[in-house]
Amino acid sequence: MVDVQADHGSLDDREGAVGRSPGGRVHVRLNRGGNRTVNHALHMIALTQVRGDGEGAAYFARQLTAGKTKTEALRLLRRRISDRFHRALLADQADLDQPLNPLPPTPMSLAA
Repeated sequence: MVDVQADHGSLDDREGAVGRSPGGRVHVRLNRGGNRTVNHALHMIALTQVRGDGEGAAYFARQLTAGKTKTEALRLLRRRISDRFHRALLADQADLDQPLNPLPPTPMSLAA
């Protein structure tokens, strides 16, 4: 049995996809569950990046060139944004888990 939550925590901020392929076309069923506020924020971030002239727009264009539909390319961009966001959260948590640097010794503590 595969632990679904081991990869990225919970599905609250993930766009889980379940594959199904009728005929020759690959189709993906999206998990509509999770945190709708976070999903909406990811969608708005993706749309803003597609409209701009940056890394997100370049990734979207590469996906279209690779034969993905606009919907598929946007879903992939949202997933990429979500992955980066998740890595940033993990890095912040790792920073919080580090012990704080102790205060440097004072002359009074050295004399004792």
